[in-house]
Amino acid sequence: MFAAAGAAAAAIASPGIAAAQAVGARPADLPDLTIKEVRVYHLDLSRAGASGRSQLAGIVTHGGIEGNYTLGQRYWHPNWSNLGWLEYAKPALLGKSVLDLPALTSQWKPELRRLGQLSYASAIDNCLWDILGKAVNLPVYRILGAYRDKVKAYASSQHHAAIEDFVREVRQVKEQGFPAYKIHPPSPGGGHDYKLDIEVIKAVRQAAGDEFTLLHDPVGVYTREEAFKVGRVLQDENYVCFEDPIPTDDIDGLVQLNQALDIPIHIGEFLTSPYHYAEYIRRGAMDVVRFIVDNVGGITGGMKIARLAELFGMECAPHNWGEGFDHAVHFHCELAMPNNVWFEMTVPQGSSDRPYVKDRFRVARDGFVHASSKPGLGLEIDRPVLEKVTVKIDS
Repeated sequence: MFAAAGAAAAAIASPGIAAAQAVGARPADLPDLTIKEVRVYHLDLSRAGASGRSQLAGIVTHGGIEGNYTLGQRYWHPNWSNLGWLEYAKPALLGKSVLDLPALTSQWKPELRRLGQLSYASAIDNCLWDILGKAVNLPVYRILGAYRDKVKAYASSQHHAAIEDFVREVRQVKEQGFPAYKIHPPSPGGGHDYKLDIEVIKAVRQAAGDEFTLLHDPVGVYTREEAFKVGRVLQDENYVCFEDPIPTDDIDGLVQLNQALDIPIHIGEFLTSPYHYAEYIRRGAMDVVRFIVDNVGGITGGMKIARLAELFGMECAPHNWGEGFDHAVHFHCELAMPNNVWFEMTVPQGSSDRPYVKDRFRVARDGFVHASSKPGLGLEIDRPVLEKVTVKIDS
């Protein structure tokens, strides 16, 4: 454990040196990692029989290695927009070396810390880790310091409309080999109904059986009073997680909930800087620490938070929900941290797939997601399909 933690800390401080050392080389022996091009692929997935439009970031080195990450729309963030990412990334990256990764994505300057993590840095950071892994032919988690090669998975639901949908789904995921299931309760009319949520909680427990592991995530919509009522039901029904019960900025309310309820409170995915976590931990506003790499500066920021939680003896449970790249970046963090238990798998399985990515995330029959041996983020781009779905490339 201690060796893995030390390796991860060293990798965050100097990713280039860590990558070279992982293969017994010197940084000077690596391919030319000077950045020569930054690009954005504008994608129309209907050209490959899927649906939707999206954007894919690409950072290319003189050595011919390209790192990729989705430029997606994310959760509420005071400083979040991928509009203008290319215009920011080009002057920030061209002519720089991937080996200087920490300096390229750090937010230590007070001007950057005042609002939260600069959103552009996250996609940059994830692309650069992808490049480093490809440069030394290793998965990112191996550079970070591998602690395990598989993570136990729970199925993470959509916001279904009816109780019957959750009941049917929990039975399905049990058959697929998942050892746990998380409810994202209905959002009737775009709002919420805590009484309906309680009905869902009870019905899912009855369908799943007494021994099956269950989690609940209302995505921060309850009032304090509603959260107390739902939390007591969750305890009675033997759930193991109450995630984001009230808005994250209500730190006093979270402290009260944490003191009054026995069920673990999971908080963090709506925090927007690594520097915001210390106060929540210090005041006892969370039992389990969460993060979304897109909100905290990428893999580098996520691993800082994971280590902070570890030093306080706390579990860290990264958010995984989304498409393949969302799964990948958080999975590499989980594989490199000793204080993680779960991989959050979006269900139905396959909803995270993208036609231009060859690799798929699936739960194995043993209930785990197993690490890939492919380098970088482990998602191989299907170049002919990417070309087919690309409407234009800005660079």
